[in-house]
Amino acid sequence: MQYGDQEFTVNLDEKDILCELEPNAVSLPRRTAREHVAYALDHPIGSPRLEEIVKPGQTVCIVAPDATRLWQSPHIYIPAVVERLNAAGVTDDHIRILTATGSHRAMSREEHMAIVSEEIYKRIQVVDHVCTDSKNMVKAGVTSHGTEVWFNRAAMESDHIVLTGGVVYHFLAGYGGGPKYMLPGIASYETIQQHHNLALNKGFGSGSNPAVRSANLGRDNIFHTDLEEAALLARPSFLLNVVVDDEHNIIKAVAGDMVKAHREACALVDAIDGVAVAQRAPLVIASAGGAPKDINFYQTIKTLANALAVAAEGGSIILLSACTEGFGSKDTEHQICDFETMEAREKDLRAHFSIGSYVGFLFAESAEKHNLIMVCAMPEAAFAKTSIHVTRTLDEALALARRLHKGDAPLRAALLPHGANTLPKLA
Repeated sequence: MQYGDQEFTVNLDEKDILCELEPNAVSLPRRTAREHVAYALDHPIGSPRLEEIVKPGQTVCIVAPDATRLWQSPHIYIPAVVERLNAAGVTDDHIRILTATGSHRAMSREEHMAIVSEEIYKRIQVVDHVCTDSKNMVKAGVTSHGTEVWFNRAAMESDHIVLTGGVVYHFLAGYGGGPKYMLPGIASYETIQQHHNLALNKGFGSGSNPAVRSANLGRDNIFHTDLEEAALLARPSFLLNVVVDDEHNIIKAVAGDMVKAHREACALVDAIDGVAVAQRAPLVIASAGGAPKDINFYQTIKTLANALAVAAEGGSIILLSACTEGFGSKDTEHQICDFETMEAREKDLRAHFSIGSYVGFLFAESAEKHNLIMVCAMPEAAFAKTSIHVTRTLDEALALARRLHKGDAPLRAALLPHGANTLPKLA
């Protein structure tokens, strides 16, 4: 099990290991990243080609990832989109690139160049979305869930919106990419807050909604259905999304209709990282994957979400995540450190929802329902107001899990060495 820049051996008898989950092998065409992108643009799904949609003289807003999504290699696919627009007669001065910052910070000049490439940065205006800038928002409508949707004016007043981005599992929306680049990507702060509250069940004290989870695009995941409905209010003209491997290499690209193309990318992610399991496990041992995936506590939410998918009710979960840079989010730290009870946490979360706060809440809530043990470098005192346990080694965590286990059945384990990516799926 990888941990920071080292690893731990799982000292369990083979009979005590229920399963070890590895990604599935999927056969894909051998192409370079640029060839994958070009193929997708030449073979759009549920849509004409981009060159057939736009017309000379029209304006186009390309919605691009921010600096937290550089793993997607946007410097490869953003220039490819610009090239197609130019070929269709859309000149550089009629193109604007808008970074989907959501509620994240603004980007630096160097980050802009890393996102769009230095050549494109010199040619085309790159603007950061600012969710609190109410004067630069346009109302798109109201969703069936009551979310009042306001999007960035630069996008809404363009003739065409072209969405880009990468697709991975997302612990709330089901999957990243697709409509998430509209909401929260270029939505107003008020819209983001109103929408994100759908991650919680209705009614104070009811906690998180179990249907709001990775891989769930069903109607019961109202977080996903609301954001997709909101994005469609803006009528985006085209989408280009990519899927990457563990080394952040583009292994497939999809293009075309926002919903149909995005669903195909989601299906590939699920085919690779959705691993079938026969039963829930009394003990789950999951590694975030070592550095840099386990650099902070905030990032570890991906591993927790996947571990919860296979953990038995009231069972034990051991997460290996070094967290050498601490919490990684002030909002997460606030939820973990500043409240004595789950009721107080939930009250604050409902009033001041953010993804960081929700991460802290979900960790604290999970520790109330399971024996949650963190193998990490953070001080135990940081989690004193929660039921989260902290150890320094996997052997210490295993010994603690045995002491905490109160059932008569043996403490058999599911192992997730790629816990940040691999999602257990019950047969």
